[in-house]
Amino acid sequence: MKIQLTLLSEPTRTFEFQGRLGWTLVQLVEAGPLGVTTIERPAPRWSGYIHDLRKCGIPIETEMEPHKGSYPGQHARYVLTCDAEVKLLDRGEQA
Repeated sequence: MKIQLTLLSEPTRTFEFQGRLGWTLVQLVEAGPLGVTTIERPAPRWSGYIHDLRKCGIPIETEMEPHKGSYPGQHARYVLTCDAEVKLLDRGEQA
């Protein structure tokens, strides 16, 4: 998957990402202000993807939330902190 991300903050900035970073951004944009947790949308390395995106200048906040169950504790909720648009450039499907 290859995407174009446009951050609609001042100044407007446009990036291109592919693979898991592109997938992660699609998930964050679709989730909107509610954000995403690894419990809701499992992926192997959410924290690593978020770290890499932040290094590129993408504004993402981490909110810690408690959870119950057999192994109570906390989990992260990741939220894109500005409005953004995503354009799919390539699905990456092989024929």
